[in-house]
Parts: sequence; structure tokens; C-alpha cells
Amino acid sequence: MAESNENVPAQKFPLENRVAIVTGSSRGIGKAIALHLASLGAKLIINYSSSNSTTLADDVVSQINSNKSMNNSAVSAVAVKADISDPDSVKSLFDAAESAFQSPVNILVNSAAVCDEKRPTIMNTDLNDFDLTFSVNTRGSFLCCKEAANRMIKRRGGGRIICVTSSASASFRAGNGAYTASKAAVEAMVKILAKELKGTGITANCVAPGPIATDMFFNGATEEKVKKVIDECPHGRLGQSEDVAPVVGFLAGDASEWVNGQIIRVNGGYI
Repeated sequence: MAESNENVPAQKFPLENRVAIVTGSSRGIGKAIALHLASLGAKLIINYSSSNSTTLADDVVSQINSNKSMNNSAVSAVAVKADISDPDSVKSLFDAAESAFQSPVNILVNSAAVCDEKRPTIMNTDLNDFDLTFSVNTRGSFLCCKEAANRMIKRRGGGRIICVTSSASASFRAGNGAYTASKAAVEAMVKILAKELKGTGITANCVAPGPIATDMFFNGATEEKVKKVIDECPHGRLGQSEDVAPVVGFLAGDASEWVNGQIIRVNGGYI
């Protein structure tokens, strides 16, 4: 006789009723993070910056809202277009999150980033490309962290701030120096932010992936470059976005309270 389900406890959602903003979550690592946080019960703001990504963002929202195993709520995700390098746009992003779910933001995951697909040397880096890289990757992280921290402090309920950086910040390989420097700056900033948030119950950490099989990685990468990266990884493969998402999920939850001001390099031993 089949066992009755009456006494089976309901599935626990460790992030239930918490609101999370994941920037750059219409694709790639950001998308995987958003889907994972939704599976843990969080309500998601799917952020994107380009009109070309509207359909992609809407698809992520539909995937979350149609999957009842991810969340008990009827609407668990909303797409919001915002340029994180613009302070007014960042403010509007947080306002939209609070309005959509009638609740303050508990979790910020800053995943939005740009990378020059030419992977130029510093000598050959165009100044406009350098400025764009720092505008999105560094200025954008600064603005999002600042907005999140001020709102979380005002609410006095703690919170989680997580910036997705890069293991390139620890490898110092030749090529793409602007991107590496932009991410290293974020790591320094987050370590300082964690100390400045003393006594607030807010943690600030970085998750620094190694080479991940995303559009950003493959753009401009030769077959020889891809093979070299795979050969250098102890696991003999490229990382997947799904390798990164659970680490972010851990940092977003209560179990990570004692992890603060850290840079967690999720790279399969590549670096």
C-alpha cells in the first residue's frame, strides 16, 4: 500500500518572502543565479539594460512564475530594465522592486558586466572601451552596493550583498587588463564595505568565477584558447553557470552569516 502524503512536511524554501535583485540576469550566470534563488523561494527582480534583452528577461520571468515548485507566490519574478551605471536608474530599480513585492530588498546580487571581446593588451585598449568597462563593472557595482546598503541599514533587518567578480583578478594573465582591473576594484570595495557595515547584520561578499561557458566567454575566444583553458582546469572542462549559482544561493541565506568580506573563487581549481 502506498504511503500517504498527508504527513509529509511541506517543502522548505529558505529564502521564502525575501526579495532579491539580480542585475544582468536575462542570460548567462545572472540568469542561472536568478533561477536558483527562485527555487529557494526568493522573489526576483530580473534586471537587464538593453532593449535587445527584453525578450530574454521576459522569458526568465515566465519560467519562474510558471514553475510553482520554485515559489508559493502567484507572481515571483518581475523584469525591470535599468542601467546600473546611472544612479537615478539604480534608484528606480530598487524602487521598482519594493513596489512590485510591497517589501524591501533583502538580497542584492550584482552580476551585470561587460567584457571587451578582443581581449586586448593594455597598450592596445581603446580608451572608450576602458571607460565602458569601468562604468558598468566598477561604477555599476559601487552604485548598486551603495543603494542596497543604505536601504538595508534603514530597514534594520540585515541583508546580503553579493558581487559577481572574476578569478581573473587573482591570476593576472596577460590580455584584457581593463576587465581584470575593473573586477579587482570591486573585490577591494566589497571587502571594505563588509567592515563599514559592522553591526548592521548585512554581509558583503564576492563570488569570483573562473572561465564559464557563457556568451561572454566565447565571444572572441579562439578554439585554441578554449582548449587551453579546458586543459588547464583540473576538472578538464569549462565551468557552467549552474556551478556558480549554488554558491550565491548559500551566501544569500541565513547559513552564510559567518561568511563576510570574502572572495570565493569558483573556478574548479583553474587558478
